[in-house]
Amino acid sequence: MAKILDQGTSHVSRQVWQVGGLSEGLDSVATEAALALVYNGVSHAVMMGTPTDLEDFALGFSLNEGILQDPKQLLDYQAVETEKGIELSMTIASESFARLKQRRRSLVGRTGCGICGAESLASAVREPPALDVSTAEGKLSHAAIQKAAGEIWSMQKFQQETGAVHGTALCRPNGEIIMVREDVGRHNALDKLLGALAKLEKKQKRQIGTGFVVTTSRASYEMVLKTVTAGIGTLAAVSAPTSLAIELANKAGLTLIGFLRMDRHVVYTNNWRIETEVF
Repeated sequence: MAKILDQGTSHVSRQVWQVGGLSEGLDSVATEAALALVYNGVSHAVMMGTPTDLEDFALGFSLNEGILQDPKQLLDYQAVETEKGIELSMTIASESFARLKQRRRSLVGRTGCGICGAESLASAVREPPALDVSTAEGKLSHAAIQKAAGEIWSMQKFQQETGAVHGTALCRPNGEIIMVREDVGRHNALDKLLGALAKLEKKQKRQIGTGFVVTTSRASYEMVLKTVTAGIGTLAAVSAPTSLAIELANKAGLTLIGFLRMDRHVVYTNNWRIETEVF
């Protein structure tokens, strides 16, 4: 079995038919693997995802799921490749592990499936605390949102090679993209991004200020939940939002944007966070 750890793309042979004949050659496809999240020796969840930036993914998932309340509670991390996939082995603080055991659930999901296997409706549909009103300081502009929309595609290496992965970007208030993470699963891409954000020093986070997140996927309930949990005030999605995503965004004070295109986007909730200028 070929090594896949840290490999975002794989090369396969293919045959292309088009009018006039057939051609043989190689193609780049997105690497997909089973990722098992293991806490203190106990397997908790198995997700299908792209085996890159896995430490960011492990930390982001753990924080967004409420398993960890602080990045410092992740004491050790190791990625181990096996015949079946990759095991993300984590040692977490005793209080975190005790909390995990109380609400443990089995998540054997499809690609990026965030709540498959939840034991009850209450555990599947969670509501985070409302965003701090301080996230309203330093409003965003429509121009900044458009700037990010125009730049994210050029920063998606794996998407350009394969056409099969989602991207999420963390942006400064002026629309400058700070970092991008990619994955075949949209939830996983956001977990990776928020995990990378959690590892930044406080000074770096302050420099980012009241930035926002752009995703190349639709805006589902869980995408909103993860963004709010990270304390970010605005989520802009290339595709449409769902009804539950809009409902949660309204309650939590998140500015939710959909149909992000060059020269156009739609603001669904909390438009007070965006300046009303026309450009």
